[in-house]
Amino acid sequence: MKNAVIVYYHPYDGSFCHAILESTKKGLMTGGFSVDVIDLQADNFNPVMSSADLLGFVKHQMIDEQSKDYVRRLKKANKLIFIFPIWWELMPAMVKGFIDKVIFPGSTYENDKTVTGMASSLPNLKQTTMITTMNTPKYVYQFIFGNAIKKAMISGTFKKTGIKKIKWVNLSGVKSRTQEKRGTWLHKIEKDMALK
Repeated sequence: MKNAVIVYYHPYDGSFCHAILESTKKGLMTGGFSVDVIDLQADNFNPVMSSADLLGFVKHQMIDEQSKDYVRRLKKANKLIFIFPIWWELMPAMVKGFIDKVIFPGSTYENDKTVTGMASSLPNLKQTTMITTMNTPKYVYQFIFGNAIKKAMISGTFKKTGIKKIKWVNLSGVKSRTQEKRGTWLHKIEKDMALK
């Protein structure tokens, strides 16, 4: 069985991100994947990095039990999908906290002698997809804000820790889009997620 893990965050169940989540799950199941959703809001995930967490980071010994559970689930993933809104040009605090507390030395990556000094400890992972929504026009986000989320998540987190084959789907100007356009987006996401 192929395994997909979705890391999802949006505080409102009526959001377009939630519609993306549903289309993503449907597409994955059509493609024969088992689907595990890490819903940070529903899980009441605490994104704050405590002093004890930081000490664990230094020692490469994760202490947060919820984060340990997330790591166990990530290690089973063949596909990893992040779904979240872009707020103030970056990820919400819940997603940043997930990165801080779960993308962790000795758990999801190890230090080695590569250029970045890190190698992934997610041996089953074949593909990572990040799906984001925002109201900022795409060209403004690219040329004024320098695709900040791409630098933070794709270059500064995924690639840095040895994760390869990364795709970013950024849906911009969401509030101004017609229902027809949103439906087209959702259909494409569902279709793409059904692929191996």
